Amino acid sequence: MDSDTRLVHAGRDPERQAGVISPPIYRGSTIVYPTMAAYEARFDRRYTSFAYGIHGTPTTVALAEAVAELSGGMRSVIVSSGLAAVTQALTAFLRQGDHLLVADTVYGPTRAFCVEILARFGMEVTFYDPLVGSDIAALIRPTTRIVYLESPGSQTFEVQDVPTIAAAARERGVLVVLDNTWATPLHFRAFEHGVDVEIQALTKFVAGHSDLLLGAITARTEELYRALRDATVTFGDCAAPDLCYEALRGLRTLAVRLRHHEASALRVAEWLTRRPEVERVLHPALPDDPGHAIWKRDFRGASSLFGVRLRTGSEAAVAAMVDHLRLFKIGASFGGFESLIVPARPERTARPWRGSGFLLRLHVGLEAVEDLIADLEAGFGRLRAAPGGAGLGAP
Repeated sequence: MDSDTRLVHAGRDPERQAGVISPPIYRGSTIVYPTMAAYEARFDRRYTSFAYGIHGTPTTVALAEAVAELSGGMRSVIVSSGLAAVTQALTAFLRQGDHLLVADTVYGPTRAFCVEILARFGMEVTFYDPLVGSDIAALIRPTTRIVYLESPGSQTFEVQDVPTIAAAARERGVLVVLDNTWATPLHFRAFEHGVDVEIQALTKFVAGHSDLLLGAITARTEELYRALRDATVTFGDCAAPDLCYEALRGLRTLAVRLRHHEASALRVAEWLTRRPEVERVLHPALPDDPGHAIWKRDFRGASSLFGVRLRTGSEAAVAAMVDHLRLFKIGASFGGFESLIVPARPERTARPWRGSGFLLRLHVGLEAVEDLIADLEAGFGRLRAAPGGAGLGAP
């Protein structure tokens, strides 16, 4: 079945709800039982039903089933945010004394959690060059439990060789966890490339409207799912059913929106490559991008999010450009209908960021491309007029 069709039908069962198309919102904290025996056995069904509101409601299950079907995994757990998906996935499988390998280009809060929390509780973290490929094998220790990937990398968009890294990890019994928010399962099939646990910030493309926080963790096997389910409940992490309903509504149009995001972002990125103010555009779908070959081999499409390295390093000149943009708003998210722009400040240890110019991250929304380009063009005019941007020339 084509993914467009799956998005329309996954997680729905109108016959069980009086013919209503979408699963209704079930709100509840307390679950009642017909007998004492049923109450005493309530936790025996925690993987397939509900024992208390923290386990979710039928609305939560509908979203989890839809995400798992879209991803091609066994089962999914829905949690309160994308960051919660990261932290819960890691803590579900790590113990004191364990070692984990983390791509040097991961999402900043993921890095902070590894350094500030996991290390405090006796786990050792090594950040690795995302371009390591098969050499990841040399970094795996007897105590290594997880290899954590994010591809493309946050802010700088390096593409990892996920199948090669996953194969090396699997040979040594190491779990492979991937943050797949940038591509979504529509554009990168994580489980087909050797991943064991897939993370998505449903806040972004799935919800699509910049109005909620949710995350999903999808497992390759039932055993992994149960470990994740136990961990999230133990930590008390749960998702509000109203938000799950809204995410399901966003899911139905994901393919349509993502195609628009991809096409518009590529047009803006290609336009930016011709600007004299731009040193380099960091977008793996561009043919001259260093990660393009792997992206073309492994991905089915691109995203709305990419980076731009300017020829100037002047923060004042860049502020003159960005502060007065009309359509690109300054905000640290992506996947919504509106275009966004933020300064990017990569934090690296294994693969230091050597770019000399100022780095911006753009999310291209659903506005008309011509209007977005006009907004950026006016911004470049302001940049050139500022002291730090003088001499860059007109296009």
